[in-house]
Amino acid sequence: MVNYGLDLSAVERERALPDLVAEGDELDALVSAETDWSRPTPAAGWTIAHQIAHLAAAEVEAAGSEHADLDAAAGAAKPRSVLLEQWRTGRAEVAAELRDVPLHQEFPWYGARLTAELMVPLRLMETWAHGQDVFDTLGVPHRPTGRLRHVASLGVVGRELSFHAAQLPPPAEPFRVELTGPDGQTWAWGPEDAKQHVRGSALDLCLRVTHRRSLAETDLTAVGEDAQKWLDIARVFL
Repeated sequence: MVNYGLDLSAVERERALPDLVAEGDELDALVSAETDWSRPTPAAGWTIAHQIAHLAAAEVEAAGSEHADLDAAAGAAKPRSVLLEQWRTGRAEVAAELRDVPLHQEFPWYGARLTAELMVPLRLMETWAHGQDVFDTLGVPHRPTGRLRHVASLGVVGRELSFHAAQLPPPAEPFRVELTGPDGQTWAWGPEDAKQHVRGSALDLCLRVTHRRSLAETDLTAVGEDAQKWLDIARVFL
């Protein structure tokens, strides 16, 4: 099972679930107003319809599929109204399921197994990241919100995942990560005296760990060789 190091209590889940629902609703409002779902997005070979089909397939399976491209292509071939309704129904069903299941119940996730406590922020992360592709396609500003904290947390505590995926040994030293949230507040992880530091905007870290922006396109800075390497290879998915 992938270890993100998160410990989501029942109270925290109650806070996170409304954010998951809100993230889906925001993207829904955007794509519902767009009639041409055939427009290509930044993901090579994927249109807006592919992006929504991918999210709809993951919702239906409550976990995602190892055959994302095939699932997206199959879904994108459906009529827009059918695909939109499928996605809406799936979102509601998954939110209800994640609200009621035990936090440590396991789900399959792209070849791995994750607990329900991880599924809430992961579903939000996927919705936000694929939504970013759609916002970019339509040239609409994607206003950052406090919901990004869930995505940023996944990126920070999933640091070892980045090194594992790059086939590198995980750093032995702790990291200090300080991010500026959308409202100007500071979000921080790790000991203040850590030699490895990462600083920048929360939005830019989220864009980086979801591979929506290159490091050069962000304001992120690092002190320490391991911290710099992490920003080079950062990711929040397998």
